[in-house]
Amino acid sequence: VQLQASGGGLVQAGGSLRLSCAASGRTFTNWLMGWFRQAPGKEREFVASITWNLGTTNYADSVKGRCTISRDRAENTVYLQIDFLNPEDTAVYYCASRRPMSNSWNFWGQGTLVTVSS
Repeated sequence: VQLQASGGGLVQAGGSLRLSCAASGRTFTNWLMGWFRQAPGKEREFVASITWNLGTTNYADSVKGRCTISRDRAENTVYLQIDFLNPEDTAVYYCASRRPMSNSWNFWGQGTLVTVSS
């Protein structure tokens, strides 16, 4: 399984960004796909997840209402739209995938840096 994250960059506070995660290497039926982020000096934290089949979503409280996770099964791509960005959103964003019945996230992408200027 390979996960390729892209779409990061420098954006002003209040702006928006859409991150993409291209997934390859297998079919992802019944898998869980997610986004995490790691800010400088902080631990990696969960941002959002989506089930591949039904598209059921889950969000961290810190981004609820500002983030939308989605997936395009035909393109094998997962997206993370972040609106009303603020400097606290500055982080490296990672996409990840989890096998059915797994208790942990099994595969990680390389990360894409999002920097929000005030």
